[in-house]
Amino acid sequence: MRGPRPEDFDTNAGHPTPTFPAGGSRKKGMGVRTWLVLCSSGKEQATEAGKHTIMRRTGLPARDLRILDPLLSYPSTVLGRERAIVINLEHIKAIITGQEVLILNSKDPSVAPFIEELQRRIRCHHHATKPQEGVNTEGAAQGEAGTSQLSGEEARKDKKQSLGNQDGSKVLPFEFVALEACLEAAITSLESEAVRLELEAHPALDKLTIKINTLNLERVRQIKSRLVAITGRVQKVRDELEKLLNDDEDMAEMYLTDKLAQKQLENSTASSTSDTVVVDLPEGDEDDRHVADYFEHATLVSSESCHRGSDAHNLLMRAHSALSRNSRGTSSTRSGMTNKLNVQELEMLLEAYFVQIDGILNKLSTLTEYVDDTEDYINIMLDDKQNNLLQMGVMLTTAGLVMSLFIAVAGVFGMNINIELFNDEVAGPGKFMWTVVGGTAGSLFLYFGAIGWYKHSRLLE
Repeated sequence: MRGPRPEDFDTNAGHPTPTFPAGGSRKKGMGVRTWLVLCSSGKEQATEAGKHTIMRRTGLPARDLRILDPLLSYPSTVLGRERAIVINLEHIKAIITGQEVLILNSKDPSVAPFIEELQRRIRCHHHATKPQEGVNTEGAAQGEAGTSQLSGEEARKDKKQSLGNQDGSKVLPFEFVALEACLEAAITSLESEAVRLELEAHPALDKLTIKINTLNLERVRQIKSRLVAITGRVQKVRDELEKLLNDDEDMAEMYLTDKLAQKQLENSTASSTSDTVVVDLPEGDEDDRHVADYFEHATLVSSESCHRGSDAHNLLMRAHSALSRNSRGTSSTRSGMTNKLNVQELEMLLEAYFVQIDGILNKLSTLTEYVDDTEDYINIMLDDKQNNLLQMGVMLTTAGLVMSLFIAVAGVFGMNINIELFNDEVAGPGKFMWTVVGGTAGSLFLYFGAIGWYKHSRLLE
């Protein structure tokens, strides 16, 4: 690597100081951006945060944040991570967590309608789940001792029952409400652009078929360029949704509310069981009900056989090993069944927008076929005109050849020779006229004979 040159240093001071480009300070400050934060209650707050702050807040790696960088050109992407969902769809650049939504380009005029719609949906979701949360809180206060013994499956059922309206209708989790708003805004934008392009394309193509000129050709060229660009964007969104629908694990990663509820359940159960026996549990054990049963059994046996200290210790170790095997298998089975059931909910949401984006792509494909058909028609017309020009060229060339023969005869008669035809007393003007008329008739006969032979040979139509 080349070191700094001597002219890169400022020698006016006591010690040489390297001078850096003027844009260095600007690049250093580019990491801090303005984010619009929408909490689960619908309140908004604009905050300035750097890359590392967002990483700590959402748990996302740096490579996922680069997807949202407006200075970089990344295609449409939907990523599900452990604590957040990254959305990069058209003009929508957001991060969805289990409790809030962070929007990057909130000052963009095209994003303002999306923010209003998202805020309205979040408030509706908050009002729909707030009464149920109040009821669940009162029930939890009355039966605090009983709820500590609930299994993971029962707790998830209570969580799902809380996500419902008073009339019994299902309410989506917070992250799915925000995800649905992002998908609808992006797909609606693409659909409106596709409809506008279709309305402009048909009249321009019809004018081109009627009259081929430079203005109409330039207009169709611009429309085709826009059509190729929007088709690529729609195809990318469709591929991203199809990729999510084909991978259940990616969809399971997007259940942020269930992850938060499961984490709270594990923390509460761990704190309740720690009062009885203090043992380091291995990671991945999710069935805490078996934990209480095994350790309660081990405690009873050890109290009855207190005079056998070594036997009680061995029994406790065997119970812990059996717990590890049994709990690991049971938790994996129940987790798989729960994810399968939960994924169906997200799958239905994604399929609805997949069908919509697929319809937009079909519409653009139809428009592309119409443009291609128009191009084929224009090429056929141009080929026909070119054929007509070639036929006219053949006829003119033949006429020129016949005229050159007549001119050759006139040149022969123009030579300075003495013959009786040039003697007025012998030939007279009558023979001269017969010579001119005969040469003209012979030329016409040769011309029409050549044209007839061309048509007989199918060289001319």
